[in-house]
Amino acid sequence: MPVNPYEPMIPLPDEGAGLPIDDAGNAMTGGTPVIPLPDEGAGLPIDDEGNAILPPSTPSIPSIPSTPTIPSTPSTPIPSTPSYPNWFQAARVRFLHAAYGYPTFRIRINSIRMANWLTYASISTYGRAPAGYQTVTVSGMDGYIYLQKTIPIQYGTASTIAVINRAGGLDLLQIQDSCCSPGDGSSNFRVGNLAYNSPPMDVLLGDGRVVYSDVRFKETTSFKRIRPGEYQFFFAETDLTPMPAWMDIETLDSAFLGEQHPAETVASVYINVLRNNTYTVYLLRSGAEQNAIQTMVVID
Repeated sequence: MPVNPYEPMIPLPDEGAGLPIDDAGNAMTGGTPVIPLPDEGAGLPIDDEGNAILPPSTPSIPSIPSTPTIPSTPSTPIPSTPSYPNWFQAARVRFLHAAYGYPTFRIRINSIRMANWLTYASISTYGRAPAGYQTVTVSGMDGYIYLQKTIPIQYGTASTIAVINRAGGLDLLQIQDSCCSPGDGSSNFRVGNLAYNSPPMDVLLGDGRVVYSDVRFKETTSFKRIRPGEYQFFFAETDLTPMPAWMDIETLDSAFLGEQHPAETVASVYINVLRNNTYTVYLLRSGAEQNAIQTMVVID
């Protein structure tokens, strides 16, 4: 399109206009114009001498140290509740050698030795025994095992375990010894028949009173309260009526001491009863005959 010479035109800016100038005042051409940087301190407050107050460098915030790991407090080990064997849940047990014709015994409950050198018609002291079903081993001093049997032993009780005769061998008989305190200055009295093959025995006083009747083999009577004093008991087969079970054994008239009871007795025993004791008279065999019986008195 032709240019109209009479149309006014916008004049172009002088060369170098808007460009930075050098120290001589000449425009700095060539290249993309550069926006001049502000003088150092421009726009900042100045001090009394006209110098810009530079801001202090921003202090670097020290890094917060990581929270130290607190070592875990070692847990105090809680000991497991010890499982105590039944040995600590104990009962009091003693052993009586009532097996006629057998040698001296050694007796164990499990692996615990309870009696040693237990001769016939002797009794051991009480020992602590584990409660529950326990195995009792009766052996000779040479180690030969005569009997091994499991029996129940009740916690907190006192008992006598008698080794007795039976057909063809031995057996164990457990007798409970727990009894109430006699009190009143009196004592307790009972009878146990451990004489194998013996007839039922009556227990009589010298004046004819029947304290117990028909005490059979392996039977132990209940306790009776007995007054302190001297007594002579006879053991025989009679048809006499026994005294009431609730009646105490009163003091025997001394005139009857040493007298032979009219009934045919198989054994007798004299006892001087003292206060606050427990007396048990055991009947044991003294020979092969049926009525060969001896007495053994145990005082607790």
